[in-house]
Amino acid sequence: MVEHPTTSWQAMQNGNVFYRQQQLYTLDGKLPNLGDCIVAGCRYGGPIALMRDNTKLIAIGRTTPMFAKSQIQVYSSAGEGLLLFSWDQARIIRFGWTGDERLVVLNEEGVYRLYDLQGDYVQFSLGADAAEVGITDARIHENGLVALTGSLQLLEVKGWEGGKPLALANASLSEPPTVWTLIPPDLTISRHVEVLLSVETSILSVDNLEAVDQRLSRGPFTHMAPSPNGKSLALLMATGTLWVVSTDFQRNLAEFDTTAVAGAEGAVRQVEWCGNDAILVTWDMLVLLVGPFGDTLQYFYAGPTFAITEVDGIRIIGSDVCDFVQKVPASSVSVFRPGSTSPSAILFDAWESFNNRSPKADESIRSIKPDLAAAVDEVIDAAGQEWEPAWQRKLLSAANFGKSFLDLYNPTDFVNMGKTLKVLNAVRQFDVGVPITHYQYNYLSPTHLISRLTSRNLHLLALRISSFLSLPPDNVLKHWASAKILKSKPIASGTGKDAEIIGDEEVSKAIVEKFEKLGGASVSYAEIAKKAWEVGRTGLATMLLDHEPRASDQVPLLLMMKEDSLALQKAVDSGDTDLVYHVLLQLYNRLPLGSFFRLIEDGGARLAPASRLLQVYAREQNPEMLRDFYYSDDRRVESAVLCLEEARRMQDPTSKITSIKSAQKFFSEDRERAFEAKMTDEYSKLLAFQQTLEKEASERIEFFGLSVDETIKKCLLNGMSKRADKLKSDFKVPDKRFWYLKLHALTATRDFEGLDTFARSKRSPIGYEAFVRHLVARGHTKEAVSYVQRCDAPRRVDLYVECGEWVMAGKECKERGDRARLDKLRTTCPNSLIARELDAIAATMK
Repeated sequence: MVEHPTTSWQAMQNGNVFYRQQQLYTLDGKLPNLGDCIVAGCRYGGPIALMRDNTKLIAIGRTTPMFAKSQIQVYSSAGEGLLLFSWDQARIIRFGWTGDERLVVLNEEGVYRLYDLQGDYVQFSLGADAAEVGITDARIHENGLVALTGSLQLLEVKGWEGGKPLALANASLSEPPTVWTLIPPDLTISRHVEVLLSVETSILSVDNLEAVDQRLSRGPFTHMAPSPNGKSLALLMATGTLWVVSTDFQRNLAEFDTTAVAGAEGAVRQVEWCGNDAILVTWDMLVLLVGPFGDTLQYFYAGPTFAITEVDGIRIIGSDVCDFVQKVPASSVSVFRPGSTSPSAILFDAWESFNNRSPKADESIRSIKPDLAAAVDEVIDAAGQEWEPAWQRKLLSAANFGKSFLDLYNPTDFVNMGKTLKVLNAVRQFDVGVPITHYQYNYLSPTHLISRLTSRNLHLLALRISSFLSLPPDNVLKHWASAKILKSKPIASGTGKDAEIIGDEEVSKAIVEKFEKLGGASVSYAEIAKKAWEVGRTGLATMLLDHEPRASDQVPLLLMMKEDSLALQKAVDSGDTDLVYHVLLQLYNRLPLGSFFRLIEDGGARLAPASRLLQVYAREQNPEMLRDFYYSDDRRVESAVLCLEEARRMQDPTSKITSIKSAQKFFSEDRERAFEAKMTDEYSKLLAFQQTLEKEASERIEFFGLSVDETIKKCLLNGMSKRADKLKSDFKVPDKRFWYLKLHALTATRDFEGLDTFARSKRSPIGYEAFVRHLVARGHTKEAVSYVQRCDAPRRVDLYVECGEWVMAGKECKERGDRARLDKLRTTCPNSLIARELDAIAATMK
């Protein structure tokens, strides 16, 4: 027969407030004597860690379990062993728990490790300075720690990523504090950690900015404990007086004399908070609960206990039991308090009457009809506060009975409470050992509870809860896959590497099938593959990566695994140029140059895009690498083009000629590039000739870099005719081009006598009309007239007109007997004077 919920209730404050002691588990000697151990407990129903207290003598031959000095044992709240590991570092100063259920162990050299419940750990340090002066004490909270160094300096570590410790304000301590504690950052107004140090008769408040003396005179203090909400502080004086104040030390909340407690023997072991309303003081066999008005409740145990403060109560672990003490929630008081006339109590009574087929049920429902909806909500909440499944079912049945009389009622809370209680009852089982309350469950969220189950390798339960609550199973599957990789062994069906490959295939297949079956779509195979690689299962890691759809996750791990060709291939297949560049640069920095180029060359057409991207990058950023790449791949033409591009950017003449000669050499090694080889050879000769010209001109005239035509023209302009003739001869400049160049040059220098001599030197290959037109274009019409007679007869009239010699044009018409053309000249001539002269010429024509 299940006891009534009020059986464990005890009244305080004249019966207005009730506290209850709920037995969670029977331990039956599963734990060692807690009085011989240093203990650290994890909140929210978490495990406890025990280490032998080396300052105490231990009796040999005891029936309770014991372990070596250098070992730390982790138990669940139900007394089940979760982890046992040995400590191989310097002396342990403090250990405690993080918010995600990892054990932090700090030693005197400033080294701290974070252990998960599988025994794996990561290690960090507080730095060389801390190691030099040593660590004397520390306090650990869920999101960081504060350490006290040998030089009495406080160091804070924020988070558990191994960040650099920060020094808090100098407290100017001359000796270690008698006791100290901290208030976590999320509970302070400044959002920075606040350290409270008991120094002589006062308390120092230290944060990252300042150290403030609270100027108290009631110290020294032996115990100090902040409330879960960070608003109150419990202080136990050396005189035995328990003093409760606000954390800003502005309000005196309560005082209680612990020396007057009957049955209290020895020194006080712990001062802890029970929620935010009461304080628990423990001795070896006595636990005293002190209320806000000095009311007390006593609980007796068979041996030393350890208390862990929770947000809504306190967990007490003794030698034979694990209890939970809390203030009875308001909804439970409303339903079960003897003589209660609240609507929720009447609703529960109506449901019991209904089950007993009593007509009183209808009368009760009618009496609370206006408040029935609120009564149903309160009964649902009361169901969540009960530990016994039988009473949970009764209360939910009563709520279901009440909501059937409501026309409009949202059943969401009812359904959610039913689901929540199924989850809570499952994790409270002794083989799981997570005695979490409904309030704590909502405070943490279901996801956090599932992560705690996975950290204990309870994957099946975690998956079922995820499915039951319609939560994504991704994190559970990822942890399960990692655990399976660690525990699985290759199947020995062959020798050497073959055996491992077969084992890897089995594990890979199991993981992929599980993911596909349970819908772990967002689980990254790359993360699991990385775990496989870390434990030496490279083949398994490669198989898992084949199922990773995101190349950006595949490639980095492949690079870490030295699977260079596969990493580059995956990057190319992804079509992400940034990813391809990332792989190329990583390989370029890590591999020997020859191996890097060979990797790309061996890829053939599949790695052709990577080869092209490498060339684009190298051409802009690293030409030397591009030259080596072309050389290693025997790309003669590309090497030659690269030499020409470099030569174009060069300023030094000698280097430029050398680069062009290199290009010529590359072209000459390719039979199909004979033309290019010849052109580059001639270009290098031209540049060398231009260097010679500049030396002859004493560097006063710049020739270097000009074309053949421009060089010849510049020679002619500067009176270097013989050099121009040599250029014409050496570079086989056609006569027509050379005549044009010389015509333009002599005209530019106004050397008309030289131009005439040049024109008479031999028959012009460009004719003489070019002379006339060029001279006219340059404004030398008078000089142009002398060349008209050397032009073809049909063109002379027009050429004379272009030179402005209308009369001579008329005479030419007369000599040719072209009267029509002469008449046209007469009509188009610019003035009457020329017209009369043309008329005179026309009059002499027959």
